[in-house]
Amino acid sequence: MKTSAPRRPDAAAWALILLALAWMALIVLLPLVTVFAEAFSKGFEVFKAAIVEPDAQAAIAMTFTVAAIAVPLNAIFGVAAAWLIARFEFRGKGLLLSLIDLPFSISPVISGLVWILLFGASGWFGAWLQAHDIRIVFAVPGLVLATMFVTLPFVARELIPLMQDQGSDEETAAVTLGASGWTTFFKVTLPNIKWALLYGVLLCNARAMGEFGAVSLVSGHIRGMTNTMPLHVEVLYNDYDLVGAFAVATLLACLALITLGVKTILEWRFADELAASRRH
Repeated sequence: MKTSAPRRPDAAAWALILLALAWMALIVLLPLVTVFAEAFSKGFEVFKAAIVEPDAQAAIAMTFTVAAIAVPLNAIFGVAAAWLIARFEFRGKGLLLSLIDLPFSISPVISGLVWILLFGASGWFGAWLQAHDIRIVFAVPGLVLATMFVTLPFVARELIPLMQDQGSDEETAAVTLGASGWTTFFKVTLPNIKWALLYGVLLCNARAMGEFGAVSLVSGHIRGMTNTMPLHVEVLYNDYDLVGAFAVATLLACLALITLGVKTILEWRFADELAASRRH
C-alpha cells in the first residue's frame, strides 16, 4: 500500500494551528501565569510565609501522605486487574471492566457522599464505628478511601490494552521452563509493562494530589489535620488571603508541571515499548 508524503501546511492549516495555540494560551498559559504572578505579588517573603505556615505545612504533609497510601494500593490493584483481564476469560469480565471505569462516570462529590453515608455518624456503620472508637470520615482513612476511588482506573486502564497486545507467550514459556509464578512475574511480566505501569502511576499520583471534590466531603475541613493542599487553597481563598491561596496553588502548579515533563518522557518510552511488543 502506497502512503502519501505529508503535505506542507497551507494557509487554512496555519490558521487552525494559530487558533489552537491562542486557545491553549488563553485556557492554560494565562491562568498558570496568573497563579504565579498573584503568589509573588507581595514579594518572596510573604510567599514564603504562606508556605511555611503550620496549617499549610500540615496540608502539604497530608496531601503526600494520602497519595503515598492510595497510589501504591491502586498500582497493586491495577496490575492484578490487568493481568486477570488480559490473561483469562471468565464470567463477569465485562462487569469488572465496567466497575473499573465507574469512577470516570461518577462525580467525585457523589463518591465522597457515599463514604459519608457508609461511615459517617448517621451512616450504615456509623454506630458500630463510634462504639469501637474508629474514625473513617473526617480522618485520614476517609481521605484515602475517597482518593483511591477516584484514582482507581488509571493504572489498570494503562496496563490492560498493553498486556492484551503482548499476549502470554513469554510467561507461558517461563512457566514451562520451570519458573515459579513470582519469578515469572518479576522476570517476565513486570519488565514488559514497566513503562506503562510508571505512566499509570504518574497519572494516578497527579489526580490523587489534585483531587478536591471527593476529599472535600470526607475531610471535614479541619485545619492542620484533614485539609489537603486543594482544600487549604479553598480555605485561604474564602478567608480573603489571596496571596496565601495562590502561594499554595503554585506548589500544585509546580507538581503539575513536573508531572507533565515526566509524562512526556514516559509517553515516549511507552510508545517504544508498545511498538516493540507489536513487532514481536
